Amino acid sequence: MEKKIITISREFGSGGRSIGREVARILGFDFYDKELIEKVAQESGFDKKYIEDHGEDAPSKSLFAYAFIGRDQNGMSISDYIWQAQRKIILELAEKGNCVIVGRCSDYILRDRKDCLHVFIHADKEKRAERIVKLYGETDKMPKKRLDEKDKKRKVNYRYYTDRQWGASQNYHISLDSSEFGICKCVEIIVQLVKESRK
Repeated sequence: MEKKIITISREFGSGGRSIGREVARILGFDFYDKELIEKVAQESGFDKKYIEDHGEDAPSKSLFAYAFIGRDQNGMSISDYIWQAQRKIILELAEKGNCVIVGRCSDYILRDRKDCLHVFIHADKEKRAERIVKLYGETDKMPKKRLDEKDKKRKVNYRYYTDRQWGASQNYHISLDSSEFGICKCVEIIVQLVKESRK
């Protein structure tokens, strides 16, 4: 079946966002990353910065952190409200078709659609550390520690809301090592897969 929707899950610093943006540009697809955050902010009423910082990451590196989050009278936490808003927006965007969606458990949310290509981008930790310093600058934390913390929080968030293992090969159609192939080759592979699905 023709692939009209591409989800890009990625390790922090692997270049997944850049790959997704370039794939969308070449194919003429809509691209949703920061744009998705804005839509979720409008839907949920939460601040964009808060959603950017918490919509994809767990409160801490432990799954047990969710047990201690404050909840309202309906048993819903702020994380739950953001999850519901993200899920609603992602489903709506998919209905429009022809798009690339970065992160936010989009591979899981759209798992039953046959017109999706689910991609996971990973890379060597050394290369990722170099990339985040280049893109985001130095901080008081060592680059590898920043990587570990970010990836762990994404992994915990993904596990909590999907009951699946983040990065596990069976959750995706293809997994690409951007440190091995490079950004451009990863883009080329994904674009080719989409074009071949049209035949």
